[in-house]
Amino acid sequence: MTDRTADGTPASQDDVRALLDSLPDTLPRDEILAINSGSKSDIHTERTYDYNGWTFTLPPGVFKPGDTSRIVHDRLLDGTIPVEGRSYAAMGVGLGVEAVIAGVLGAREVYAVDVHPDSVATAAAHYERIVGDRTGTVFRPLVSNLFEEFPNSSRLDVVTFNPPAVSARTSDDPTVVRNVCVGAEIVTRFFDQIVTRDLLAPDGEIHLIVSNTAELKRIVGHGIDAGFRPAVLHRQTWEGDDCQAYLFKLTHRDAA
Repeated sequence: MTDRTADGTPASQDDVRALLDSLPDTLPRDEILAINSGSKSDIHTERTYDYNGWTFTLPPGVFKPGDTSRIVHDRLLDGTIPVEGRSYAAMGVGLGVEAVIAGVLGAREVYAVDVHPDSVATAAAHYERIVGDRTGTVFRPLVSNLFEEFPNSSRLDVVTFNPPAVSARTSDDPTVVRNVCVGAEIVTRFFDQIVTRDLLAPDGEIHLIVSNTAELKRIVGHGIDAGFRPAVLHRQTWEGDDCQAYLFKLTHRDAA
């Protein structure tokens, strides 16, 4: 496994197109299918997931975090993605690891968001068990298709999203599709909704992880066109295939 980390300095507007051009093309369909072969074959079973000394149980249908999810978890835990005292939304929260980390670290409010009701219920149960009623932190579990159910008054300081953006259909199972291969459209809607609803605070940050199993250039390009400035916080590759995963920090183009 190869792990490369950048400093996350926001690119100037003159550099964002160069960053976009430097991103790898989407992998061919046969390579995407090979990388995802057998993935989520156990998704209809009860499983467990261990992280940072915590054990999480997963009911059938709830997504089990993989390598890209762990990148987000690690960057939350080590403070690279800062949440203390901030309004934080874990988009696609799944079993709730991100929400638990944010609660433990003292986020001001934690939105645990997923389109899947059982995932939101699972995240809420894990949050209650591990974090509980923490002074200074408001926990907000929310069943929502992206930002559709967010209050209009919401202003988010930090949003993380590991979208199911794989570009090739890897399964006919709708549960697998929901968790893996909805495609780029879910991320373009994510950008459009957060801009249209004005949900991000002026100095807010989006932390988005996408690999070249998705339409990486299209996704980042849409974010740029929507008014965001990307920086690479982390790039990861794996031995044995050509997959490259990027953790982007995106800020408002006019943010200080």
